[in-house]
Amino acid sequence: MSATFPELKDASVFITGGGNGIGAALSEGLLAQGARVAFVGRSDARAFCDDMEAKHGNRPHFIQCDITDIARLKNAMNEASERHGPITILINNAANDKRHDLAEIDEDFYTWMMDINLKAYVFACQHVAPMMAAAGGGSIINFTSISYMMGNAGYPLYTAANSGINGLTRSLARDLGSENIRVNALAPGWVLTQKQKDLWVTEDGLAAHLERQCLKDPLAPADIVGGVLFLASNLSRAMTGQSLVIDGGVVVTG
Repeated sequence: MSATFPELKDASVFITGGGNGIGAALSEGLLAQGARVAFVGRSDARAFCDDMEAKHGNRPHFIQCDITDIARLKNAMNEASERHGPITILINNAANDKRHDLAEIDEDFYTWMMDINLKAYVFACQHVAPMMAAAGGGSIINFTSISYMMGNAGYPLYTAANSGINGLTRSLARDLGSENIRVNALAPGWVLTQKQKDLWVTEDGLAAHLERQCLKDPLAPADIVGGVLFLASNLSRAMTGQSLVIDGGVVVTG
């Protein structure tokens, strides 16, 4: 990372799903800026924390947590604020894009998908808002996706939640602006995380997607970091209620 953001040094950052995939790249990018990063995830991320400490001299604080357990999520946010100070940067990143057909959806699956992909976002924002207000402001970054913009088939509940995240972001930007809290969304394109490679990437599917991108290189988790640093930093101090798309140019070409 060639840019330095002095205001991010020692900033208290909380990331959901910050130990793997895009979230791990975000954790590393913010650690490299000197931020105090806490993150939650379901899988043990101590080895990742060891690696980050060795690489950057800055150890993130990992709290094992299923974000669908809202009480546990709130407790994790409290633990992070006690350790690093009031959270002033919240990154709602964790999500699940499990493929499914309309005919397969039952009420339990619907609830599970919405709990992961939307409900946890709502309550994380609710819980962090008073902390940010007391600290004089902050930045909330809600990860969505270009999938709903493209009308992608194969995961209607995921795209519904993505669209809901944008509505939530716009309304909270209005609700929280008087407290100097900015709320923006970030919509990645198809980022080739290890999970995507293991579950969804095929040679033909990737070739077809790259044909739709204006820029022809596949996206990697590191490609998303710059946008997050921008939204977290003072460079975007006048930006709120927006959705920043980082997709290589897919939604431009339709």
